[in-house]
Amino acid sequence: MKSYSFNTDEMKNYALSLQAGDRVLLSGTVYTARDAAHKRIMSIIEEGGELPFDIEGAVIYYAGPTPAPEGKAIGSCGPTTSCRMDPYTPHLLDMGLAATVGKGDRSQDVIDAVVRNGSVYLCAIGGAGALAAESVVSCDVIAFDDLGCESVKKLEIKDFPLVVAIDSNGCCLKGGKK
Repeated sequence: MKSYSFNTDEMKNYALSLQAGDRVLLSGTVYTARDAAHKRIMSIIEEGGELPFDIEGAVIYYAGPTPAPEGKAIGSCGPTTSCRMDPYTPHLLDMGLAATVGKGDRSQDVIDAVVRNGSVYLCAIGGAGALAAESVVSCDVIAFDDLGCESVKKLEIKDFPLVVAIDSNGCCLKGGKK
């Protein structure tokens, strides 16, 4: 296992060299999106509309951050269970999404899409939302404000601690290959 520190703009450059179990300190821009936001994003895609952010090279963090307390950029910002986004993830990866961040296992369809697209699935520490929030420098709602904490947010992060759970070869953190 290796440790890396890089910016989200470099994700595609690093994705092919990352291996399951590697640790990453990620900085740059990530977008939050959970179940309801993913449904709307897919509707926009199906209707040929414009997405709230450029999917090419983007990183989506499966989180629904809470409102920011006084003096903070964001409230608790822990990962949600990733498998709930599995119906949408292969299509988004095929559109150029560079990485997803969440917690838990992924379906075989997602693993296949990660391999097919040379992307990566990263895991954040579940149950440590307050700790994750310490890495968030700024937070702006960019779409679906009516969804509250599940709106799409643009986060600027600094040294967000993650672990590679599925690498671009299909190797999974808990061992074995797809």
